[in-house]
Amino acid sequence: MTPDQFIAELALAGFLETVEVTREADGVMQLHSHPFEAKALILAGELQIWVDEAERRYQAGEVFHLSANQPHSERYGPQGVTYLVGRK
Repeated sequence: MTPDQFIAELALAGFLETVEVTREADGVMQLHSHPFEAKALILAGELQIWVDEAERRYQAGEVFHLSANQPHSERYGPQGVTYLVGRK
């Protein structure tokens, strides 16, 4: 899926705000939540997300989805991560 296709898909689902995010190599973000729903396409690098004691690794081309206020933690791969995220 291309970034343009992903943005079009997001718009159809009501995600009107889209942001590109880059995180540093081997970084960690401890348990937190966001007041918005997020759906993101990994553009480069990798990201591990822990939700409800389960871990999932995402790489370029994969999509992750978090509900609003869903507690999670994040770890970024050795190359860091860049992703395109829609928020609503």
